Amino acid sequence: MNWSLDKIRQHQHFDKSLNFIKLISIVGSTEVILKLIGFVSGILIVRMLPVQEYALYTLANTMLGTLVMFTDSGISNGVMALSGKVWKDPKKLGEVLATGLDLRKKFAFIALTVSTPIIIYLLLKNNASWLSAVLIFLSLIPAFYAALSDSLLEITPKLHQDISSLQKNQLRVGFGRLLLVILTIFIFPWTFVLILASGIPQIYGNSKLKIINKKFVDSHQKPDPVIRKEILKIVTRILPNIIFYALSGQIVIWILSVFGNSTDLASIGALGRFAALMAFFTTISGTLFLPRFSRLADDKEILLRYFLFFQLILFLAAGFIMLIVFLFPAQMLWLLGGSYSSLSSELFLIMLSSCIGLIAAMSGNLIGSRGHFLNPIFVIALNLGTVILAYFIWDLTKLRGILYYSIFNQCLSLLVNYIFSFLVIIRVKK
Repeated sequence: MNWSLDKIRQHQHFDKSLNFIKLISIVGSTEVILKLIGFVSGILIVRMLPVQEYALYTLANTMLGTLVMFTDSGISNGVMALSGKVWKDPKKLGEVLATGLDLRKKFAFIALTVSTPIIIYLLLKNNASWLSAVLIFLSLIPAFYAALSDSLLEITPKLHQDISSLQKNQLRVGFGRLLLVILTIFIFPWTFVLILASGIPQIYGNSKLKIINKKFVDSHQKPDPVIRKEILKIVTRILPNIIFYALSGQIVIWILSVFGNSTDLASIGALGRFAALMAFFTTISGTLFLPRFSRLADDKEILLRYFLFFQLILFLAAGFIMLIVFLFPAQMLWLLGGSYSSLSSELFLIMLSSCIGLIAAMSGNLIGSRGHFLNPIFVIALNLGTVILAYFIWDLTKLRGILYYSIFNQCLSLLVNYIFSFLVIIRVKK
């Protein structure tokens, strides 16, 4: 027995494997705390806000996420891909980061200008007063600008695997949000106040991220026109995808906000609190696997082995989540309060869609971290065809019909991402 243990310890990959397992446990435990903080905040908001107000909160949060996606437009993909090639050079890394941040600021102005009338219209359409609509829109601005630099500033520490610094900062932001929610929701149960409570801690967190980046990046570098051109090449290739995914990814919210009613909108937002727990796996993947996969050499066998290992982890995680949903639907719905206690079938459907979507998105992000992306025209045509087909099969103005469509769409997305990823890996020369 001792001989077997000694043999395992002496294996050439033992130390590396042990360190990776330790890293996963550290990241995982911290992410559990972070997601619990976010989940507690979310449940508190669901239970304390009236259904009508929570419908507005759901719509506002969806619009914020969509705005951030539009503003990114693939910039973070470009920065990750280019940073992975120069991650050991502080000067070049600083140029890539500075260029990415500069591009995001310019994209932010365009996105905010175009989206302003749409945001106001949708809020008014869902029974918000003019005063409430304006206040919600104004509260979105600081939260929006806080989210602009967040993901870009995390790229360099992730590449250098400075996970502890990142997670300490994330914990500060998470606890700050929870504290502000607790302090405000009992006195000011309004959407715009809660949006501000979410954005202010992130602004503080971004200032700390800039300090963390100084350990690896020459922060005095200016935007580089050559790097800007390279990032824009990637943006041009995937921007149509981003736009379409930003809209289709939240198609449940968009359809309900235009054709549905506030009750259904609030219901899907409340159920989405459980789906948001999927971000736990997304964050771990983005922190541990994507940067490592981005840094791998162009070796077919190595890339395939890492890709398949990643899929195994995703399927195990998704299976565990669905088992919990199947066994304890009543207990999960109890957390949301009496207004949502009859949504057990909808809970199962939205979680199934989220699990499939998680695997599809993470698979696409994995191969995308190496600069490979699906042809946007193909993706848009495929998804439009899916919507048209779903229109004739299900009633997309009803909550359950939309959820059936969402599951179908995620399955198709997963299949396409798999085919594309394997084709990319197979074509590697080595």
